[in-house]
Amino acid sequence: MTGNYSRAGVAPELVVGPSTASPERSRSILVAPDSFKGTFTAERVAAAIGAGVGDAGWSCDLCPVADGGEGTASALLHAGGGRVLSFPTTDPLGRPIYGSVALLGNGAVAVVEAASASGLSLLSDSERDVMQSSTEGTGLLIVAAVELGARHVLVAAGGSATVDYGRGALAAISSSGGLRGASLTVLCDVDTTWEDCARIFGPQKGARPEQVRELQRLAAPEAARLPRNPLGVPMSGAAGGLAGALWAALDAELTAGAAHVLSAVQFDHRLARATATITGEGCVDSQSAMGKIVGEIGRRASATTVPAHAIAGSVGLRRHESIAGIASVTVATTLAEIRLAARRLGLELRGAQGCVLDGAHR
Repeated sequence: MTGNYSRAGVAPELVVGPSTASPERSRSILVAPDSFKGTFTAERVAAAIGAGVGDAGWSCDLCPVADGGEGTASALLHAGGGRVLSFPTTDPLGRPIYGSVALLGNGAVAVVEAASASGLSLLSDSERDVMQSSTEGTGLLIVAAVELGARHVLVAAGGSATVDYGRGALAAISSSGGLRGASLTVLCDVDTTWEDCARIFGPQKGARPEQVRELQRLAAPEAARLPRNPLGVPMSGAAGGLAGALWAALDAELTAGAAHVLSAVQFDHRLARATATITGEGCVDSQSAMGKIVGEIGRRASATTVPAHAIAGSVGLRRHESIAGIASVTVATTLAEIRLAARRLGLELRGAQGCVLDGAHR
């Protein structure tokens, strides 16, 4: 088994059924990772962790999750069923591509991932240009969802390449006739405010220091052109201000993506029936406590007696920093390493619990 895996995409018209997980009380580890962005999907990470804890003699409850970024549609589809359709749109630089819209259940609710059209993963490192990148493509996918008959559109804001303060998306929606009575909820992967998004996320999207300063100067004028002012509103800075623009111009609700997904997959119920939980994401750092899945799972685990551990592709925490509720973070960069790390955690948990299990479940 090697670590050389390509990023899995979402196939058009993929039909997904609801989860049928039924964890065993006191003998199960709840496996709830996010994707390792641009490397492994949450499903592949969960399978690797599940195989590892199975090697250590545990049964497991596989529960791939997301925080409002890439993989959100997949997690919600597995929770409630639905289908995925592919539509023409534009990438962050305005080039024609196909993006996806997920229709949940009977199709009244749709999910649009900003990463599908305006995502950082769609650009090479040399193409990252935060001054030119636009959310127009995300707006086109929102329009497509409405044209499909969705009455409510969930916009997963994470993973964007943009800090255009939602200008591109609003223009695309307006020029296509608006929402036609549909409502929006933005699933935010951060709690960052409008005026802070350029400073905090601009550099990772390719912005040089002088560009970050320019984008910060634009925050107040961009806010002033909207029907209501998003300055200071928590989560309005998600997707480089896309969240705040949809809130201000189209009365979108802003909500924490991690909490929404965990509720949809009945995480708390499944956690209560587990001996431990293992989560994970591509990088665990100080932003993990700002709306990311590891921070939210740590918070929920800390309110119970169930220990939580994390496996990450990298760790950006300083020596004195930690994530509340997360007992340990193990670095693993390939699926083989993830499986091995999970096996070690499983063996440690067996020792701590003094459990004698009946054998592996994979």
